[in-house]
Amino acid sequence: MSKRKFIGILVWFLSILGGFVWAGDMAVFVDLGFSADGEHYMFAQYGVESETLKPWAQLFIVDVPKNQFVKGGSLSFSHKGPVVAGQDGSGALYSLIAQHGALAEKYRIDFLRQSQPLFIAVDDGKPQGTVEFRDFESGASYSADLTSYVEGKGKDLKSSFYITLERKGSDGSKKKYTLGNPKVKRELVESYRIVKVQIAPKDGSMIFVIEMRKIGTKGSDIRYMVEALRL
Repeated sequence: MSKRKFIGILVWFLSILGGFVWAGDMAVFVDLGFSADGEHYMFAQYGVESETLKPWAQLFIVDVPKNQFVKGGSLSFSHKGPVVAGQDGSGALYSLIAQHGALAEKYRIDFLRQSQPLFIAVDDGKPQGTVEFRDFESGASYSADLTSYVEGKGKDLKSSFYITLERKGSDGSKKKYTLGNPKVKRELVESYRIVKVQIAPKDGSMIFVIEMRKIGTKGSDIRYMVEALRL
């Protein structure tokens, strides 16, 4: 291949790649595992601030039956300087875990006891409808709908959501659940989407991973949260 042809292909590839560059900063979700009894779940997210290029991370421990953070279970870290070229900001998460290892021990989080995925969303640019998935181990099937509310515009925008879930057992039995609190208003969050549903090994703890698109200084920032359910 000639040098000119190679450069032409490279320019074309970079132009295509540029179309997929996110304007804001996009977090990476990390499943860190459950306690042996499935009562507690640990997850994290990390990224690089689009404006300052500082790596950051957040770490959370959830009380699954209560669907809320444990006391002291919401932690964050932001590095003072910009990320080193070629790095993705994951170092901020490692620093946070190293600083708070005692918290994971307190709630007996097992990093090898991570979730089994039941559903992973594909972003096709269309509004998300009913999410349907199945647990092949138990034979149960599920359908979930996320309902969101948005009020205000610009810097005054606030939103909330809740999820309705229906479970159909292998014996034909049905049960309904509601997750989330529509009374909790989140500032600048313009939309929500179920991106993953996962279950703990053999103890009936289900986790919904929710993508939040938040108004940022350079477009929409992507952040994550979870809704937890003890089946």
